[in-house]
Amino acid sequence: MSRVLILVDIQNDFIPGGALPVPGGDQIVPVVNQILPFFDLVVATQDWHPPDHGSFASNHPGKKMYDTIELNGLQQILWPDHCVQGTHGADFVQNLNTNPVEAIFRKGMDPKIDSYSGFFDNGRKKSTGLADYLHGRGVKEVFVAGLAGEFCVNYTIMDAADLGFKTFLIKDATRPLDWQNFEKAMQKMQEKGVTILESKDLGNR
Repeated sequence: MSRVLILVDIQNDFIPGGALPVPGGDQIVPVVNQILPFFDLVVATQDWHPPDHGSFASNHPGKKMYDTIELNGLQQILWPDHCVQGTHGADFVQNLNTNPVEAIFRKGMDPKIDSYSGFFDNGRKKSTGLADYLHGRGVKEVFVAGLAGEFCVNYTIMDAADLGFKTFLIKDATRPLDWQNFEKAMQKMQEKGVTILESKDLGNR
């Protein structure tokens, strides 16, 4: 087994109509469904927050959404309540073909720390087990797609590169909250040796 597709947080709360919508987030679903056959292994990450999560603005009286605070020693953006465990918003988008997904790695379950990356929490104190899983399956190449580009996708990609995987971003199967910030993130990805490609390029690899 040589290459894996990691689908990052393609959940109802991250598409238009959700609690924390990524503009055009629903548009990646047909692209993702189309590229699934190109991969030996497909896994997914899932934001899975308890209602009292420290990243939710509603849990900080006097603060408002998108304020920045310190949480457990780390800088933390305060988000709308999203992807709360067991809610419709935390479910994968209905049209997403999850049949090929072999394993789901949930993150953001510790109320004291946020988890953007599919590999570690933001303080890199705890692992989700994804790296060990991929190493155990003999994966060498990691392809990443999903939501949101400059946050959870970016952090997952940077950790994958740090862990020694040959890492790729599938740009047209990803959407950010803000394109300008995503462009900056992609520049840093490339500086780390990450390859950025389009879904149409997968047939040539």
